[in-house]
Amino acid sequence: MGKLDGKVAFVTGAARGQGRSHALELAREGADIIAVDICENIATNGYALSSAADLAETVRLVEQLDRRIVATKADVREPSQLRRAVDDGVTQLGHLDIVVANAGICPLGGDMPPQAFIDAVDVDLIGVINTVSAAYRYLGAGASIIATGSVAGLISGGTDNPANGPGGAGYSHAKRGVSRYVHDLALALAPSSIRVNAVHPTNVNTNMLQSEPMYRVFRPDLESPSREDAEIAFPAMQPMPIGYVEPVDISKAVLFLASDDARYVTGLQLKVDAGATLAATASGAPA
Repeated sequence: MGKLDGKVAFVTGAARGQGRSHALELAREGADIIAVDICENIATNGYALSSAADLAETVRLVEQLDRRIVATKADVREPSQLRRAVDDGVTQLGHLDIVVANAGICPLGGDMPPQAFIDAVDVDLIGVINTVSAAYRYLGAGASIIATGSVAGLISGGTDNPANGPGGAGYSHAKRGVSRYVHDLALALAPSSIRVNAVHPTNVNTNMLQSEPMYRVFRPDLESPSREDAEIAFPAMQPMPIGYVEPVDISKAVLFLASDDARYVTGLQLKVDAGATLAATASGAPA
């Protein structure tokens, strides 16, 4: 018996990275999957985004787990594309119980145009809102909405450093917005017994982290830093002695929030950050 037997989950950014990991983790626990990804590049983003082949591989891996999956090429910036994907998925799979609004980009670079700010916000914040809007009409009591935030939204001086350009500022702005959106939406949907939570990762070992723009963020002292150069600096983010977490570490948190183990957990800003935010945040206990 899986924790999610009989459930259907909608996962954005599912072609690779965290999104694929989340889809597989939920499928292992019995969920069928509605998966979307853009499967093309965005000009301001300095590393390649997913491909149709990546999404096809997610389909193959989910089906290997003997779960059903409906996968669609869709851009989270386009509400109509998301609505069509959800409608098609629910038609084939019968219902919807879990929403994982995960798709994201990080268009870093001091030489990027202002469009990078707009693109980061459109994908990382508006994309979350569009995802929830497309899915909400199918959700009932017991449903779970989970959004991907970031430690960059919980501390200052991260990607919003001016050296990272307008895209870095847009990324931090979007992730702060996700945090507030989750809080306020959780309050609005609590009377309907629909839970809304956010997961805030530190560095995650995905294509976003393992990219030239991110290497330059961590090694601004070098003109063309390599992965090996950046690996030396990655641990500076976390008090725990690691450079990054793995996608499955975030997926375990997503699974908890999706399952009945968290049936009374809502409005949570769950940090999977190896202590990255501790120095910049208070305990939350009364003074």
